[in-house]
Amino acid sequence: MSDSQGHFVWYELMTTDRAAAEAFYRKVVGWDAQPAANSEVPYGLLKVADTPVAGVMDLPEEARAMGTPPGWIAYVGADDVDAMTAKVERLGGTVHVQPRDIPGVGRFSMVADPQGGVLGLFKWASPMPSQPATVGTPGQIGWHELMATDWPKALAFYGELFGWTKSTPVDMGPMGTYQLFQIAGADAGGMFNMPEGVPRPFWLYYFNVDDVGAAAARVTDSGGQIVNGPMEVPGGGWILQGSDPQGAMFALSGPKAS
Repeated sequence: MSDSQGHFVWYELMTTDRAAAEAFYRKVVGWDAQPAANSEVPYGLLKVADTPVAGVMDLPEEARAMGTPPGWIAYVGADDVDAMTAKVERLGGTVHVQPRDIPGVGRFSMVADPQGGVLGLFKWASPMPSQPATVGTPGQIGWHELMATDWPKALAFYGELFGWTKSTPVDMGPMGTYQLFQIAGADAGGMFNMPEGVPRPFWLYYFNVDDVGAAAARVTDSGGQIVNGPMEVPGGGWILQGSDPQGAMFALSGPKAS
């Protein structure tokens, strides 16, 4: 088993205005952006220093025709994408894109858990450079959050699929339990039952920044919207959830000095 099996290995924004989205995240998160070399479709890379952490691409026409909104998608490492995709179906999930190759890059599929939360499965054609630590490192993706219809069933699904394990539960009062989960023994995210008004289960990704207060101002100055926060969370950190100018949901985390 490789070191990437069951770990989040890549993040991708599908959007209706790639150039505008790149400009927004460069300003808000502090990423650098550059075109990907030798890509078959226009594709931007978002980088921390010289390390790519995410990609940006145009929302495919077939997705637009189906009414799919702009959004972030994460890919989880799979040593055998075809076998893991088949396992998703056996466990009651859905395959949206059957396994296929990206020449010179890797092999992927697009799947959904039984409640509809979408993820990609991915195997690199050649090993990627090791990533810096994500906990608190500005520009890295430090947390993964699933809003589910039934988080215990969702966690059981991902546990069977990837080997993710249950960690600490957090009592959120009337909102119920926020259940942390671990990947390879380290807390990597949380799951909870989505509140009323959220139309469907989905994954939300938290981008680390050095000052959530200052970043909040950059969100609104750049045409985005703050949906919730900034708010303090257990442990002394701060978070906010927002949407970019094209409507993709994202979140920020870090300290708050302003």
